[in-house]
Amino acid sequence: MAKITYIEHNGTEHTVEVPNGLTVMEGARDNGIPGIEADCGGACACSTCHVYVHPDWVEKLPAVDAMEEDMLDFAYQPDPKRSRLTCQLKVSDKLDGLVVQMPEKQI
Repeated sequence: MAKITYIEHNGTEHTVEVPNGLTVMEGARDNGIPGIEADCGGACACSTCHVYVHPDWVEKLPAVDAMEEDMLDFAYQPDPKRSRLTCQLKVSDKLDGLVVQMPEKQI
């Protein structure tokens, strides 16, 4: 289980425990955290679970694969270094302490 902090665009923080094996997107959904819409349900077929990863975590996460990179092109104001789709981030003990911030809107 990992404690993950989700920061809304307005600065409101939500720190929740997310079970291993779920995705960061599912952790937000299951805890009612606003700002991650996940319209495709986690199939990496949209960009509505886009977040900005805290700079301290960018290098600690698995690399972005080609499918995620393609979908990030459709995200609202993607950051080439910090943007990730939360449906592609599997939770494990290694993600304990992860901090992500939602963009102003999801498209």
